[in-house]
Amino acid sequence: MKFTAAQIAGILEGEVVGNPDAEVFKLSKIEEGTEGSLTFLANPKYINYIYSTQASVTIVNNTFEPEQEITTTLIKVEDAYKSFSKLLEYYNQVKLMKSGIEQPSVISDGVTYGSDLYLGSFCYVGKNVIIGNNVKIYPNSFIGDNVTIGDNCVFFAGVRIYSETVIGNRCTIHSGTIIGSDGFGFAPQEDGTYVKVPQIGNVIIEDDVEIGACTTVDRATLGSTIIRKGVKLDNHIQVAHNVEIGENTVIAAQTGIAGTTKIGKNCLIGGQVGFAGHLVIGDGVKIQAQSGIGKNLEAGEVVQGSPAFNYGDFAKSFVHFRNLPKIVSDLEELKNTIK
Repeated sequence: MKFTAAQIAGILEGEVVGNPDAEVFKLSKIEEGTEGSLTFLANPKYINYIYSTQASVTIVNNTFEPEQEITTTLIKVEDAYKSFSKLLEYYNQVKLMKSGIEQPSVISDGVTYGSDLYLGSFCYVGKNVIIGNNVKIYPNSFIGDNVTIGDNCVFFAGVRIYSETVIGNRCTIHSGTIIGSDGFGFAPQEDGTYVKVPQIGNVIIEDDVEIGACTTVDRATLGSTIIRKGVKLDNHIQVAHNVEIGENTVIAAQTGIAGTTKIGKNCLIGGQVGFAGHLVIGDGVKIQAQSGIGKNLEAGEVVQGSPAFNYGDFAKSFVHFRNLPKIVSDLEELKNTIK
C-alpha cells in the first residue's frame, strides 16, 4: 500500500516541503530510513540523522528549519510525535479494513451478525452466536455456542472463545488467547484422587478491553469471571475462575491471578506478579514486577517483594539486603571487640 507525501499531509493537516509526489510504502526509524520509507523527527538528539536519512518522507515540527542540505521530503506539523502516532493508528485501521466470509469456514444454525463482518478461513462459529457490526475474526479462530460479541471487535488468528462468553464493544483479542476455558476446580477424595468440579459459569468482557497473545481467562464455577471496561492485559497472563478485574486496570505479562480474587479499578500491575486466591485488591494499587500477593491490599497501596510489602520499605530494605555480608562481618567484629 503506497501513499504520497501530499496524501499524508492531507491526513495530518500538514505542509509539504519538497516533493509532494514522493511515495512511501513502509515505516522506519529515522536512522534506518531507506527509499520508500516514512519516518519522523521529534527528539532533538536525533536531529543529525535528518541530514543522512534515506527515508523518502519525514514528519517534523513546524519549527524545524534545516541547516544543511537534505534529500528527504518534509511534512511540517504542529507536533511530529503526535502526528506520527495518528498516522500509525490510521495505517492500522486501513490494514484491518477487511470484510467478507472466507472459505472454508463454518457458520452454525441461529447465528446473527451485523454489517462488514470479516470471517477468515478455517473459522468455526457455533450455534446461536450474536456478532455486532464491523467485527473482524481472523483465520483459524473458534467461537463457541451462545457467544455474544459487540461492535468493532477484532479477534486475531487462532483465538478461542468458549460457549456462553459475553464480549462488549471495541474489544481486541490477540492470537492464541483462550477465553472461557474451564476453571481449575478439583475436589480431593479420601483415596487421594481428585474429582473434577463442573465449571458452568461464563466470562464477561466489557467494552474497550484489549487482551494480549496467549492469555487465558477461565470461566467461572458459578456466576461470571468479569473483565471490566478499559482493562488492558498483556501476553501470557492467567486469569482464574470467578476473578474480577476493575475498570482501566493494566496488567503486564506472565501475571497469574488465582480464583475469586477481586482486583480494583485503575491498578497498575507489573510482570510476573502472583496473586493468591480469594483476595480483595483496592482501587489504584501499584504492584512492582515479580511480587507475590498473599493478602488483601488497601486502595492506593504501592508494594513490592515476595511476600509483597510497602514499596518504600522494600527499597530501604534492599540496601541492607545487598550489604548483608558486610553487616554480618561488622557484627562479628563488634562481638569480638566486646568480648
